[in-house]
Amino acid sequence: VQLQASGGGSVQAGGSLRLSCVVSGIMGSITSVGWYRQAPGKEREPVAVIGSNGFTNYRDSVEGRFAISRDNPKNTVYLQMDNLKPEDTAVYYCDADIMSINGARHYWGQGTLVTVSS
Repeated sequence: VQLQASGGGSVQAGGSLRLSCVVSGIMGSITSVGWYRQAPGKEREPVAVIGSNGFTNYRDSVEGRFAISRDNPKNTVYLQMDNLKPEDTAVYYCDADIMSINGARHYWGQGTLVTVSS
């Protein structure tokens, strides 16, 4: 299983970016999929998650500015980030929980850097 994240970049405060994460090599079904981020010198923190039924959850600081969505046929999850702030600067990672005949496993993708300047 591979998770390929893309879409990071540099924007000014108030700008927007859309991150994508393609999940490939699946021999099962994706249950939940989401995004984490890690700022320099800080621990990795959850940003948003979306379940197989479409249920979404966000950390308080991004609620109303970020939107997570998934395209199940394409095994792709998106994170639309609007009204970006300098404190959103971080490496963003996608993650997925996948259920197969061997049980449930958790996977991480590589990060994509988001830099927001003031």
